[in-house]
Amino acid sequence: MVVARSKYLKQLDDLAAAMEDLGQKTVADVTAAGLALAKGDVEAAEEVISGEMRMRLLRATIEDTCLDIMLMQQPLVADDLRFVSGSFRLVSDLAHIDSKSRDVAFLATQIPHEAACAIENEIATASGKVAYMVKTALESFANADRDRAEEVFAADDEVDALYAKAEQAIVELIRKGDTDATHLPELLMVAKYFERMGDDAERIAKWTIFRITGTHDLKVAGEPAE
Repeated sequence: MVVARSKYLKQLDDLAAAMEDLGQKTVADVTAAGLALAKGDVEAAEEVISGEMRMRLLRATIEDTCLDIMLMQQPLVADDLRFVSGSFRLVSDLAHIDSKSRDVAFLATQIPHEAACAIENEIATASGKVAYMVKTALESFANADRDRAEEVFAADDEVDALYAKAEQAIVELIRKGDTDATHLPELLMVAKYFERMGDDAERIAKWTIFRITGTHDLKVAGEPAE
């Protein structure tokens, strides 16, 4: 019984460590993707693109650990059960963010830097805010900290406002017709990616509420419930 309990506690520690690794990778990729587009950093873009396999391995490790704990160890403490089941669910939100980061990084290799300058400030700011949201959301979940989760919900409004600002700037450029509009649709897509990453970060913060209360509202503002 002591051996089984020791294995269970180690698995919880391993899960927490793997979640931290995955979170750090996701935050780094969001930041690098924004840098790649806003500053024309091709090296940063390629680093994000090449990290897909590591993301897959980390996600598989976390999901396998969660399943083993739930099926074989049968957590007896409610908070442990919520931590494990929440981790199993929110890892998909992290994967969605990282996937969007790779999409942005790829677009950064296709869009000339002079074209990206049209919304350079908005993208740089949005990537920083989304990275902050992801980091804060994961910290709130790890520590069952509702106040930190509320910070994420508030920050999402700022990311939405940045998207609206970038959208308006691009629409104005298209309307004026005095610039090469070839890459403007792709730039709008990039801005939308960051807005959606913010929504994913908000979902992660909602798992903090689940961990604390045992209830979870899947609905994110502006989107239908899953």
